Amino acid sequence: MAIKSYVEENQTYYEVYVHGHDSRGSRVQWRRRVIETLRKAETVEFELKRKLAVLKEERVDPKFHEWVAECLQIMKLSYRPSTLYSYQSTINKWLIKPWREEFLREISKQKIHTLLYEAFREEMTEHTRKYVLKIIKRIFQIAVDHGHLDRNPANGMVIKVPESEKKVLTATEVKTFLREAKATNHRFYPIWVMALFTGMRSGELYALRWSDIDFENEVIKVGRSWSSKNGFTSTKNQKSRVVPISGELQSFLKEWKLSGETKDFVLPHLSEWTRGDAADVIRMFCQSIEVTKIRFHDLRATFITNLLTRGESLARVMAIVGHADIDTTNVYLRLAGVDLKGATDRLSFEIPEEQKAKVLRLPSFGTAGQ
Repeated sequence: MAIKSYVEENQTYYEVYVHGHDSRGSRVQWRRRVIETLRKAETVEFELKRKLAVLKEERVDPKFHEWVAECLQIMKLSYRPSTLYSYQSTINKWLIKPWREEFLREISKQKIHTLLYEAFREEMTEHTRKYVLKIIKRIFQIAVDHGHLDRNPANGMVIKVPESEKKVLTATEVKTFLREAKATNHRFYPIWVMALFTGMRSGELYALRWSDIDFENEVIKVGRSWSSKNGFTSTKNQKSRVVPISGELQSFLKEWKLSGETKDFVLPHLSEWTRGDAADVIRMFCQSIEVTKIRFHDLRATFITNLLTRGESLARVMAIVGHADIDTTNVYLRLAGVDLKGATDRLSFEIPEEQKAKVLRLPSFGTAGQ
């Protein structure tokens, strides 16, 4: 910013030059020439500086890619690294390319619908579409909370998807599964035992220490979890809980501890487990012994449905497995079929009993004319 004098045709004039950046960070510069007096030049400089100050403080209407970058920084304050990674990957794959240069305020409900149902009609599954919508809603809601938007354009949009299939082992299959795993001295045997007898999540089992096992009160204190992206953190719903230890599990744990196979952590941190390949290991083992091919998380489902089938209350099961929402536990209740058992016994009609055939004597009719 400067005022300079110069001579032109024997006349002294002044030139004003003002430069800076607007609220978007874009460079702004103005030059005014042929100003007759220094006082007028100072007035012009003052007005240009004032104009620049207004531009610098002007409310920014961000483009989508600009807001996403800021939004992800905001999310870092409260989201886990794994969640943030998943969000960023999804945004980069589905949202940045079609909306990159769109102004945030110009993205309407119709544009969201077009992106979800037309732009990626073939590429997106219904579950992916639902997850993308969830992220879109969150991005725009944060924009509302930070004053960039007056309302969330994705509000009211809902995508319903079929309930994902959950597989469980029957009681007979569990016996076969554990018997064969023990007989072959399978490296995952102690991990599978713990999963089937506690219903704990994979990350919770990985983080479990011997100090969490209370043999005297026969409970396991579950307060930590582990994942490759988050490391050791709190449990999924951020709450601690206790899991009762059955008599059989108590015996197993005492024997396992005496074996000295592990020291600080209860279970061995096998390389496949650490890499996230536990599902492949269990699937291959199930195939080899000809039981239902399940994933690692299905051991938790097997635990839950077995408890419900045997009459354990919904509230107690929720507390043991750490479900924050009853709707989540209800999924397993339907899978176990407990809420349906006996319902048809209340029908007020019945099937007739089988009766012996009877000979019916038909009345005799005389011939015509008699």
